[in-house]
Amino acid sequence: MSVTTRYREAWEGFWSEAPGEQGAVFWDAEPAVTAGVHLALFEPHLAAPGLPLVDLGCGNGTQTRFLADRYPRVIGADLSAAALDHARLADPAGQASYRLFDAAEKVEAETLHAELGDANVYMRGVLHQCERDDRQALVDGLATLVGDRGRAFLVELAEAAGVILRGLAQGPGGPPAKLAPVFRHGIAPGEVADAAVPEYLRAAGLAVLASGELPLVTTEYSADGTRIELPSKWVVVGRG
Repeated sequence: MSVTTRYREAWEGFWSEAPGEQGAVFWDAEPAVTAGVHLALFEPHLAAPGLPLVDLGCGNGTQTRFLADRYPRVIGADLSAAALDHARLADPAGQASYRLFDAAEKVEAETLHAELGDANVYMRGVLHQCERDDRQALVDGLATLVGDRGRAFLVELAEAAGVILRGLAQGPGGPPAKLAPVFRHGIAPGEVADAAVPEYLRAAGLAVLASGELPLVTTEYSADGTRIELPSKWVVVGRG
């Protein structure tokens, strides 16, 4: 099962229109407040830190480049060719490698695992933007990449974030400038139920090794000048 055509086209359209500069996209916050914070939670649970690291749903590669400064082999994977164009352009030295990849497609996940072996995976805010019917297949693909020795760090918007985002979208002036393209392309963030995530993981054979809550920092600001932060939940998973 691969992701739906509508979902793929939505992301291709989004990234084709997205500005190239870092911080222009709603969730493209600087690594110091995103991947840097997450690594402090993730690294204590890595059974094999030397494994390849896959940034799954890497988008324009802001976090991928940060990860590539810290690990010997980092692969940014995304289903949008336009996103990967942004990522490669922003990484002229080739710190990381980039791959067009549909994690919900079983054969693609198996092929990448055969190439890399077991991998550690970083996935920030991907599942909650998936079509409902794609979510289990995506987590199954994640489990394939992790294999027996890898670990994965997932951070996803909490249900409460969906309420906040819809409220922002329905404000008197319409959604904030950086959020508007998300809704315009039919991408519906914050749509996965909190209780569903552990079920997807269990069904894929993954065990939760650690979990917690923290705000997901965005690049957008509210009318009073404060940065918009959204409630999110994180988990570290592996085969146990």
